Amino acid sequence: MNSKTIINDSRKIILTFTIALSTGWLFLQGGLPAPFLMGSLFGVWVIGANVKKLQPHLGVARWFHIPVVLGLGVLIGSHFTAEIWRHAFAWSDTLLAMVIVTIIVTLCGYLFLNKIRQYDRLTAFLCSVPGGQAEVLVMAREHVEKDYVVALFHLIRVAFVFFSTPLLLAFIQGAEAVNQSNQQLAFMPSLMDLSLVELGYFLGLGIVGYAIARQVRLPMAHLLGPVILSTIAHAAGLVQIPRIFEFVMLAQLAIGGAVGARLAQVRFAELLYYLRDAIANTTMILCLYFIAALFMVQIAGLDLLALWLAFVPGGLYEVTLLALIFGFDIAFVAFHHTVRIILIFLSMPFAARFLQEHGQKHNRASE
Repeated sequence: MNSKTIINDSRKIILTFTIALSTGWLFLQGGLPAPFLMGSLFGVWVIGANVKKLQPHLGVARWFHIPVVLGLGVLIGSHFTAEIWRHAFAWSDTLLAMVIVTIIVTLCGYLFLNKIRQYDRLTAFLCSVPGGQAEVLVMAREHVEKDYVVALFHLIRVAFVFFSTPLLLAFIQGAEAVNQSNQQLAFMPSLMDLSLVELGYFLGLGIVGYAIARQVRLPMAHLLGPVILSTIAHAAGLVQIPRIFEFVMLAQLAIGGAVGARLAQVRFAELLYYLRDAIANTTMILCLYFIAALFMVQIAGLDLLALWLAFVPGGLYEVTLLALIFGFDIAFVAFHHTVRIILIFLSMPFAARFLQEHGQKHNRASE
């Protein structure tokens, strides 16, 4: 990567963050939930979509995005203390429910797109996988002609989760809960409150965790590596890293702004056909997960929104960021999403290969 690329990427980041921070501040003044996350996504999306000249100048480069995810992984792992692992067995029923509903929603989405909307088998499957979008998009680029359709489906799903979850918080727990969630950033420890030792642990866990994960070829190394290493360190009582005000703000702007920039580049007129299907498929997936969460609330007596965050397929670090902002049990949420990602990562290559081979046999038989 040359200096010209870095300068160009930096200009994109500055413009994206300027829009994200401005709209986030407006959302905060309006008393909206998760203002900087929702404001970042919505502001960059709407402004970028309407001001065409800005689209090439919006985005968050991967070299900037990865360090943000590294730090978020460390913060996620910081909640997996020894006490949390003692409670993991108590989550077995909700984990089982999450796995079952994941299989059901994938099957329902696949049947809807393949049998009713006539998508080819592999595209229908990749569009319906609830989570693991990074791996899904890599596979789509290699094996699917219209990989942008798969990207659109996953972007729409993530956007729906971003918009619906904070509003669900406001609906279930009222304006007081929204105000409390918006005030949490102000009470988080600042970077200036950390000692050099704590700051060193924060940086070290992220960098070393990523390096080890790359060496052992762990999927999503930039996320799972820091999560695993941070989890081990905190579970053993070796470190205790608090949430950091500046970093949580940075994560909201980077993740919300990146998703908004990608959505701004989608041509709605050209992709209207796929957009309708993406919205229908996303609605079906989220409704089935919400029904499962309601069912488990009745059985396990847990908080509905906490279960929703644990079940909803909005991306591991996107959803755990919401849990971080709202003050829910991040370990509970991240544990469920990690299990789903592992399930998807292990099964997806085999399922995709089967569907691809089956589709080729069907095409030869038709000829």
